[in-house]
Amino acid sequence: MTELQIPSLCLVVLVGASGSGKSTFARTHFLPTEVISSDVCRGLVSDDENDQAATKDAFEVLHFIAGKRLAAGRLTVIDATNVQPDARKELVNLARENDVLPVAIVLDPPERVCVERNEQRADRQFGSKVVVRQRSQLKRGLRSLKREGFRTVHILDSVEEIDAVSIERTRLYNDLTDQTGPFDIIGDVHGCRPELERLLTDLGYTLIRDDAGRPIDAVHAVQPVHAVQPAQPVQPAQPAQPGRRAVFVGDLVDRGPDSPGVLRLVMGMVAQGNAYCVPGNHEDKLLRALRGKNVKISHGLETTLEQLAAEPQEFRDQVATFIDGLISHYVFDGGKLVVSHAGLVERMHGRTSGRVRSFCLYGETTGETDEFGLPVRYPWANDYRGRATVVYGHTPTPEPEWINNTICLDTGCVFGGSLTALRYPERELVSVAAAEEYYAPAKPLHVAAAPEREPDVLELTDVTGRRVIETATHGRLSVRAEQAGAALEVMSRFAIDPRLLLYLPPTMSPVATSPEPGLLEHPRQAFETYRGQGVTELVCEEKHMGSRAVVLLTRDDEVAEQRFGLAGRGAIHTRTGRSFFGAELTDELLLRLRAVASAAGVFEELDTSWLLLDAELLPWSAKAEDLLRNQYAAVGAAARTSLPAATVALRSARAAGLEVGELLATAERRTANAERFTAAYRRYCWPTDGLDGVRLAPFQVLASEGATYHERPHRWHLGIADQMVAAGPELITPTRRLYVDAGDWDAGVAWWEELTGAGGEGMVVKPAANLVRTAKGLAQPGLKVRGQEYLRLIYGPDYTDPANFTRLRDRNLGHKRSLALREYALGLESLERAAHREPLWRIHECVFAVLALESEPVDPRL
Repeated sequence: MTELQIPSLCLVVLVGASGSGKSTFARTHFLPTEVISSDVCRGLVSDDENDQAATKDAFEVLHFIAGKRLAAGRLTVIDATNVQPDARKELVNLARENDVLPVAIVLDPPERVCVERNEQRADRQFGSKVVVRQRSQLKRGLRSLKREGFRTVHILDSVEEIDAVSIERTRLYNDLTDQTGPFDIIGDVHGCRPELERLLTDLGYTLIRDDAGRPIDAVHAVQPVHAVQPAQPVQPAQPAQPGRRAVFVGDLVDRGPDSPGVLRLVMGMVAQGNAYCVPGNHEDKLLRALRGKNVKISHGLETTLEQLAAEPQEFRDQVATFIDGLISHYVFDGGKLVVSHAGLVERMHGRTSGRVRSFCLYGETTGETDEFGLPVRYPWANDYRGRATVVYGHTPTPEPEWINNTICLDTGCVFGGSLTALRYPERELVSVAAAEEYYAPAKPLHVAAAPEREPDVLELTDVTGRRVIETATHGRLSVRAEQAGAALEVMSRFAIDPRLLLYLPPTMSPVATSPEPGLLEHPRQAFETYRGQGVTELVCEEKHMGSRAVVLLTRDDEVAEQRFGLAGRGAIHTRTGRSFFGAELTDELLLRLRAVASAAGVFEELDTSWLLLDAELLPWSAKAEDLLRNQYAAVGAAARTSLPAATVALRSARAAGLEVGELLATAERRTANAERFTAAYRRYCWPTDGLDGVRLAPFQVLASEGATYHERPHRWHLGIADQMVAAGPELITPTRRLYVDAGDWDAGVAWWEELTGAGGEGMVVKPAANLVRTAKGLAQPGLKVRGQEYLRLIYGPDYTDPANFTRLRDRNLGHKRSLALREYALGLESLERAAHREPLWRIHECVFAVLALESEPVDPRL
C-alpha cells in the first residue's frame, strides 16, 4: 500500500482525464463535504452535470465555495480534470490567496481504462477523442507542476497503484497546538549572550557548558523567579514549574558582542527539546550571506560575519542548517498562543505561504519612512481582535507593550535597554538590564512613541458595526450592526459603569410545549430534551419570584478601586446592566452581603478579594414596582371592576328571558381569570422600606480573581449559597432543589406540581454537572418550566381560553434555544476574560454582545 502524505490544511487538486477515477478516489479518501466537483457545480447552475455550456458559471461556483472553505481553515479537494495549465493556475492562486499549500494528486491510468470506463456510463458517450486529448494535455504539463506552484505532487499511473493508496493527513510544521506549555518566550537577543545567560538563570534554567565553558544548553529547574515586573494584563504570580521550555522570537544575531555564543546556546536548547525558535529578519539575511547571496552587509551583519569567521566551517554550516530549518511561526496551546518574530494578523495564524513568512519576518510597512530614515510599521496590533495571544518582537520599545491581546518583547537589549521574557500562561514579565549599549540605534530607544490604546479605554468602534467574537465554548459568534445599535442606547444611558459590568446573564429557553391538557409547560419535556442529548443527571431548582441579579462583591473597600479602578464596594445590577437601587442603598446592601460572605468564609475558601454571584433579588416589586402598578395592577383592577358589573347585567338579562347564556358564561370565566391574574402578580409583591424586606437568593458563583466556576457542579455552587444562608438567614434566601435522573421523572414532576400548586413560579431544570458538552455542542444550561398560573402574567388573564391556548401551543423554540446558547457562550467568555484580567474592551465586547443579541426578534409566545 502506498501512503500519500498531505497537510491537514491544504487545497488538494485532483488531476486526470475523464474516466481516470478522480470522483471515486475523492469519495474513498475524503469527506463528502470536503470535495467540490465541477460536475456537481454544473448541475447546480444548469440542472445537467454534463452541460458543457455551463462550465464557466460552474467553475465560478466551484472557486467561490473553495475560497470560503479555505478561508475557514477547511481542507478542500477539487474534483475536476485540471489537465490544462490555466485551470490549475487559478487554483494555485486561490491557495495562495488563502495562504494554504496546493497539493496535486495526478491519476493517470492507461488510456484504455479511461475509455472503457466512459463507455460504461450512459452520460459519457463522447468517444475516445476527448480522453486522448486530455491525456495529451496532462502529459505535457506533468513536469511543470512544481514550477506552477504545487508544493507536493503525487503521481499514480496504474489502476493497482490508485487502488492501493492510503492518505495520511500530516500536521503543518507550525501546528504545535498540542504543546500547552508552560513557556518562557524570550525577546530579540541580538548577540547579547551575557544577558541571555542571566535571563535564563532568572527564569529558573540551569546552563550546561562544554569543555571550553561555553553554554550549549539550558534545562529548566525548579527555582524562584527574580526581577518579575507586572505585565498588563496580569495574573497572580506563581512559582516556576518544572517542564518549562523557552521560545525565542528570533533576531538572535547581529550587533551584539557574541552572536555565535547565542546561536550555540539556542541551537543546543532546540536540539535537546528545551526550546523552540522562530526566525527573525536578521537570521534570514544571515542565511543568505552564508550561502553567498548578494546581500547588503549592514545593520550589524558585518559584526556577526566577523565573529563567525573565527568559528570552524563546521559550526558555520550548522548555523546555516539551523536557520534554514526554522519555521515562520508557531501556534501553541490549542490555538491560544502564537509566536512570530514580527507579529501576525489572525487570518494568517497556522497558515503556510510566502506571504505569511514575509509577514512573520518583516511585518507590514506603510511605505513611508520616519524622521530617522526607518520604515514606518503598519500598526496591525491596533486592529487585532483575535482569540490567540500573539507574542512577537522586531520593533524595539522601551517597555513591553500589551495591545489588544498582543505583546512586543523587543526591549532593545543591544541598544542598552533590557532583555525580556514573557512567562506563559502566567503573563508575567521577567527582564534583565543590558550591561551596556552595544550598538547605537538609528532611532533613540526612548523616543516618546505615539500614545497607544489604554486597556481600560472603550471605543465606539469596539461595539458598532458587525462584530465577530471568538468564544472558547461555542466558536465564533456574530452580532449584526442593527443589533449593536439597539444595545448602544441602553448601555450608554442606563447601564452601570462598564468597569463593574463584567457579565450579563443569558436569556433562558422554556421547554417544548407540553401535550398535557391545560398546560403549556411541563417538566417531562425538559427531562426528554436532556435525555435526548445524553444528559441524565439533572438538578431541579426552585424558580424564585424575583428579578435576576448579578452581584459584584468585594472583600473590603480598597479592592474595588485597586482591582477595578473605581471607588465603591462593587455593584448589583439587572440582566440589562442597570443598577437596582441608588448609590446609597446599593452600598448598604453590598456592605450587608459582604458581612454575610465573610462570615460564611467564602472569600477565604476561594482565596479571592472579590466575587461575582448569579442570584435572584426579591421581591420582584423591589425592581418592577412601576411595572406592577401601571401594567399588571391596572389590568387586574380594570377587569375586576368591569367584569363583575357585566356579569350582574347579564344575569338580569337572562332573568328577563333573554338568550345571553353564552355571554354570561364568558363573563364569569373571564372574572375568575382576572382574580387568578391578580393573585398571581400579588405573590411577587411584599412591602419593603429601603432595604427592609429585600432578600437575595444566590445560586451560582460566576467568577473570582483568576478563576471561573462553570466547570463546577451545581451541588458545589448551591453548597456555597447554603453557607451564605446559614451566615445571614435574614438576608439570604435558600434555593430549594431536587436532584433527579432523566430516566426517573416522577419525583421531579411531583415536586414541580407541589411548587406551582402552592403558587410558585415553577422551576429550572439544569444539567447537574453545570457546563456540559454533547455530541452536538453545548447543552442548554437550563430550561425553565413555569406553572399555569404564573404564565397568566406572560400571556394575559385569558390565555387558558381554548382559542388563545391553541394559538400559544404552536410555539417555535429553535431560535430561542439558539439565542440562549449564544448568550450563554458570550457570558462564559466575558467571565474568563474578566477573571484573568484581560483589557476592559475585551470583556466589554462580550457583555455588550449579550445585550445586543437581546434585540433579536424571537417568537413572542416564548
